Amino acid sequence: MNKQFLKRLVPYFFIVITLIIVVFNDFFGKEEDYHIYILLFFISMMVWMIRWLVIQIKYILRLKKDKTQAELMHLKSQVNPHFFFNTLNNLYGLVELNPAKAQQLILKLSDMMRYSIYEGQKDWVSLADEITYLENYMDLHKMRYHKTIDIRFEVDVEDPTIKIMPLLLIIMVENAFKHGVERLRKGAFVYIRLNATLKHIDFEIENNFDADEQIDNPGIGLNNLKKRLELVYFKKHELEISSTSAAIYKISLKLTL
Repeated sequence: MNKQFLKRLVPYFFIVITLIIVVFNDFFGKEEDYHIYILLFFISMMVWMIRWLVIQIKYILRLKKDKTQAELMHLKSQVNPHFFFNTLNNLYGLVELNPAKAQQLILKLSDMMRYSIYEGQKDWVSLADEITYLENYMDLHKMRYHKTIDIRFEVDVEDPTIKIMPLLLIIMVENAFKHGVERLRKGAFVYIRLNATLKHIDFEIENNFDADEQIDNPGIGLNNLKKRLELVYFKKHELEISSTSAAIYKISLKLTL
């Protein structure tokens, strides 16, 4: 008989003993002591009820946590399918034309997919790992395109071991490339700035886009981002999105650690 089972029996034990004392009061004490037994009975009942409430609350919290984790896993699984499919298509045509470049692409893509599958399932990863993931993503884009792209990535991090939710920043970077760079024939740019201290992370992206081109489902990735921020950084984040008449798109995310 394990200890957990014995602990569960304790409140019931006191209730049964108290009931026995109350019913057979003539054998256990004087009539004037009856109120003491009644008090013991109610105390036992209160102990049992409190324990029952604690068990129910723990159960509800566990269900809520499981639901949150399941939702996060679902949202993480939606990251980057567009990019991976496009890169694989590029590889198919590049294998015969430029085998050396194809090999480089395969290695980069392999590292990214490994990170998405294994590190991406964790609750937290180091900011340094996320930065490496972003750099690999941008390097792959540079190798894929046959056009000139102005990509700038400025990083100022106080401590690279700072923890962050995995595959969070990539959503904004992917959005800039998907709706900006990929739709522009020339003059495309993406400017990224990352500043991090032990208390805050500031991430900003600025990119241009084709104002005349209709964007299909522009909010899918950003809706994913908003949901994940609400789940993990509730009341600890600020997300600002804007676009100008000059076809410049800006997104800024501030996290409190």
